[in-house]
Amino acid sequence: MSAGESIDTDAAGGMRNAHAPTPSVYPPPESMRPTLVGRDYMVSAGHPLVAQIMCAVLESGGTAIDAGVAGGIASNVVQVDMCNLGGIAPIVLRRAGDPTVWSISGVGTWGREVTLERFRARYGDDIPLGSGACVVPAALDAWVTALARFGTRSFGELAAPAIGYAAEGLPLDPRTATALGIMGRSFSAWDSSRAIYWWRGRAPRAGEVLRQPDLARTLEDLAAAERGAASREDGLAQVRAAFYEGDHAERLVAFNRSTGGWLARADLAEFRCEVAPAPRVSFRGWDVHATGLWTQGPVMLQALGILEGVGIEAMGAGSADALHWMIEALKLGFLDRERFGCDPRFAPVPVEALLDPAYLARLRGLVRPDQALLSVPGELRPARPRFDTTYVCAIDRAGNAFSAMPSDTLDGSPIVPGLGYAASCRGVQSRLDPAHVNVLAPGKRPRITPAPALAVRPGGDEAVVFGCPGGDVIVQSMAQAFVNLVAHRMLPQQAVEAPRACTFSFPGSFFPNPEFPGRVDIEARVPAAVQDELARRGHRLSAWPDYEFDAGAVSLAGRIDLGGEDGPVLAGAADPRRTAYAAGR
Repeated sequence: MSAGESIDTDAAGGMRNAHAPTPSVYPPPESMRPTLVGRDYMVSAGHPLVAQIMCAVLESGGTAIDAGVAGGIASNVVQVDMCNLGGIAPIVLRRAGDPTVWSISGVGTWGREVTLERFRARYGDDIPLGSGACVVPAALDAWVTALARFGTRSFGELAAPAIGYAAEGLPLDPRTATALGIMGRSFSAWDSSRAIYWWRGRAPRAGEVLRQPDLARTLEDLAAAERGAASREDGLAQVRAAFYEGDHAERLVAFNRSTGGWLARADLAEFRCEVAPAPRVSFRGWDVHATGLWTQGPVMLQALGILEGVGIEAMGAGSADALHWMIEALKLGFLDRERFGCDPRFAPVPVEALLDPAYLARLRGLVRPDQALLSVPGELRPARPRFDTTYVCAIDRAGNAFSAMPSDTLDGSPIVPGLGYAASCRGVQSRLDPAHVNVLAPGKRPRITPAPALAVRPGGDEAVVFGCPGGDVIVQSMAQAFVNLVAHRMLPQQAVEAPRACTFSFPGSFFPNPEFPGRVDIEARVPAAVQDELARRGHRLSAWPDYEFDAGAVSLAGRIDLGGEDGPVLAGAADPRRTAYAAGR
């Protein structure tokens, strides 16, 4: 072949390079991992073992809601670095045939004995880690409530895999071992935690087997409580009573109070998760539902509502214009989070007012396309280590859909001796300023960061469940992934892998609420020209590596139209930034 002569790719059988050692027939992969497609079910979770457990429930005939609860309980055993049976677990779900998308609050309240005055008399101007920051454990009630109202299986059946891993042991993958080493710098100060998670007197290593016998016995006791019940519902009520009213509750309260906490037996016995329709906004023909004002879910909803009136598609995915609008919309949502986000029973403004289209249009009008808002330099406050979270989601052929964010980590409060779990440390997300809407108060929920989501197409059969760990990054990464999916028409896996930029131009959620005015952390994969233009508009950029752990890990599962003539299919995606994994059939 002479120099400059072109190759006829049709004659070469479609090969891009027919005369090379390899023919280059196929295009390169569109993403690091494949977008999964299926017919019967799809799951995505923060850990591969959790995804496997969820699939087993669906293979045995359970629903996506049953699978989600099993995955949540398993996460409390497998992902001990990210969540806890005594922690929190906000949920958003939809049952097949029910047009309502429901939220289950999954977050506990401060004890009724604690007041701001009493707390400050004991701890001054600090919210220290440990028992003093504990609120009522809510995850167990969230799992039981989801099963009782929307599921089909017993607690014991769904807890069995978690019991097995807790009792027989869990070989640690490298990332979990690393996390236990990092978190142990804090939790090793507590004898009860160190004895379980640094059982050899040092940080564990990859491949070593973690056993949690006390947690196994707790789960076995709860499963035993429902045996012999007259009905599945009665059995689940007995599981709940065994946790919140029996010997378990007495031991938890005694330990909490002896180590500086405020919980009382009545706080646990009277606690119930709130179940209510999930708030929503419209975006590109989808109704996007998230959790309410006791979480930061409204931040994402407001950002999407602001972007609904903007031609972000024409800007191009990952462009300076698109990233600028996303950052500015999120900043306005975080501003309202600071002003109004708290337990709705104490809120000055209902969530519906913050999601009203006319109000969102006014917020949209505040954005300057060529200049960043709220970016003047200010005094920086120091940050503490951030707690973390995990996520589980599932969708099935019938239309059941489940989205949950279990959370509370080992470095927040000590393990209760003999029980194997820690009381929720979410009090660190309350405030000590009496004028602040999220101020600590007896019986009040702190405003938490975990905020799962569920989107549906009205009048159709498309639905997506999605979520992400990562503190104040949670709703930012979720919003970016959903806009990638719906507006930029990316495949699900492309949508969760795309480079991210996250703002921190607001008071952080965790005490002491650090502020970084104008700061935007941005992954290195964003082109230099885009970064230069964002800096020119006033964003104070800070470099993240290509795939940053702290940029979160979006998991997604849904019934989605991928463009084929046969209509929507089940599809799933899992973010490679962490150990998230998807599976389906």
